[in-house]
Amino acid sequence: MPSSKLVMITLDGCRYDTAVEELGYLEHLTEKGLAARYPVMSELPSNSRPLYEVLLTGTSPCENGIVTNLSVRLSEKESIFHLARGRGLTTAAAAYHWVSELYNRAPFVFHEDRVQNDERKAIQHGMFYFEDQYPDSHLFLDAHYLLKTYQPDFLYVHSMNIDDTGHKFTSDSKEYRQSVDKADLILAEILPVWVKAGYQIVVTADHGMDEYGHHGGTREGVRRVPLYTISDQVEARVNDEDVPQLMIAPLICRLLGIAPSVDMKPLEFPGLRE
Repeated sequence: MPSSKLVMITLDGCRYDTAVEELGYLEHLTEKGLAARYPVMSELPSNSRPLYEVLLTGTSPCENGIVTNLSVRLSEKESIFHLARGRGLTTAAAAYHWVSELYNRAPFVFHEDRVQNDERKAIQHGMFYFEDQYPDSHLFLDAHYLLKTYQPDFLYVHSMNIDDTGHKFTSDSKEYRQSVDKADLILAEILPVWVKAGYQIVVTADHGMDEYGHHGGTREGVRRVPLYTISDQVEARVNDEDVPQLMIAPLICRLLGIAPSVDMKPLEFPGLRE
């Protein structure tokens, strides 16, 4: 029986072409038939908070109202966290504090909301950071602590160093590539542990980055992002056709074995096994 537990990882600001060139470990898994890779076309605007909501609710900004990074309020849509908790599953997140603001409490109260454990909340177990330079190495160990301690059915991991570096040095810089490469090194160390523990893995990004250290608009570099899956439910192959970002949330629901929300689009995803 395939596992239905899942870790979803968002590499904030990681563009597709750089991922293919620099995520050597994930590309190794793809090359050896152990993972699938897809290009994803993000929704607009290609900014962080709106696309967190897209990824986690499967709804577009014009539907959910989270249209800018200044939309500081709880989501009004059912997220994957809500759907999983409603099915009696355990949820957890190691993520940027905007994720807590969308699904647990807004605004974020720094001295109270850094670590959260509340079975009544959408994200039942959370460790949230609020500095963009918070090290990815620490973030993934936060996630590992949550995984070991609470054995969540759905664990969301959101790293910020690639985006932070892109804004400082642009997507054309050696620093940006090094940041993507460092994330790959961390994934190479931790993913085998999580897979051995029985977890499916989904790795994606919210948006990309351009040569000006910017994102938000329509250009390919800021909209096309990677999607990697490690799951017995998905054929391990390289796919060339863009997947709409709105398909990711219903895909996660499918892999978790839970029903999607009424607002999610019907799942159309190449390579799914019946």
